[in-house]
Amino acid sequence: MVTLKGEHIFLRALEPEDLDFIHEVENNESIWELSNTQTPYSKYLIKQYLDDSHLDIYEVKQLRLVISDYENNVIGLIDVFDFDFRNRKAGIGILITDEAKRAKGYGSEALSLLINYCFNQLQLHQVYCNISEDNEASLKLFKNQEFQIIGLKKDWNLVKGVYKNEFLLQLINS
Repeated sequence: MVTLKGEHIFLRALEPEDLDFIHEVENNESIWELSNTQTPYSKYLIKQYLDDSHLDIYEVKQLRLVISDYENNVIGLIDVFDFDFRNRKAGIGILITDEAKRAKGYGSEALSLLINYCFNQLQLHQVYCNISEDNEASLKLFKNQEFQIIGLKKDWNLVKGVYKNEFLLQLINS
């Protein structure tokens, strides 16, 4: 049985009430490196995105879920992107926005729930992620979920005038 509920957190769909939260996240320049964001997003564009968030993953090729605790505190976001049903693969990204909740197991629990959803509900064969070589916390998180580093993309991202390498990690459903 596929569930998006864990022991300490659950994953939920985006709601109109998430507008201010998503606007804050998308316009936080300190995390633009993680999402390859180049410019700020207006509330108007984010509202349009939220209005369309009900569309099927098979149509829009992505799914964004909110990570929440059982007191309904928003902890972060987790995404499925580049959904390719023909080849049964997709990318995964996660962001724990509440810094006080980092390194407490919430990201691991959310990632485990999403992997289970991808393999059992979406019937994917594999999931992958792209992580900057210097993002030790994310590398540890994904490696702990059995992701394997399968490649290093040299000078992949230009960040504040410096090129950074990026790892490609993959998890194949066995």
